[in-house]
Amino acid sequence: MPKDRRSPGPAPRPVPDGLDEIDRTLVGLLAADGRMPNNALAEAAGIAPSTCLTRVRSLRERGVIRGFHADVDLAALGRPLQALIAIRIGAHSRDEIDRFRTKVPGLPGVLSLFHVSGANDYLLHVSAATPDALREFVLEHLTADPAVSHAETSLIFEHVRGTADAQRSPTAPKSPR
Repeated sequence: MPKDRRSPGPAPRPVPDGLDEIDRTLVGLLAADGRMPNNALAEAAGIAPSTCLTRVRSLRERGVIRGFHADVDLAALGRPLQALIAIRIGAHSRDEIDRFRTKVPGLPGVLSLFHVSGANDYLLHVSAATPDALREFVLEHLTADPAVSHAETSLIFEHVRGTADAQRSPTAPKSPR
């Protein structure tokens, strides 16, 4: 690969520097409860509410906090079936990959798209109302896509959200409490 070419996908984001212990505490608290009011957040972090507001705003501006999201009960929305679909791209041209990456997140029922290593290129997390709707999604949007050479669907029987401490790296030893 020529030195001036980057790999397909979004440009790498610079790693935010200058995160001190208070910033890490705020990120951890917001990862656990994104709706925590500023006053409670400030109290839990041991800082003034005005300082807390300024720090959270800075974390958002620097891209450390990318957004706040609702954990939605998909069954309550009429889409109780979830699946992970492993996708292999046939021709790895930049144009095809960019087109695929742009198209897929906007398809109906798509929850997440992951670019992965290994035998597959992407994992697609989707929700559907019925097995027939899931089958139609795969046929209409994936197997019919000229970039897709293989799609393998795995049903999700249960999904449990992780509770990892956002203040530390995944490989760092957990501190005693």
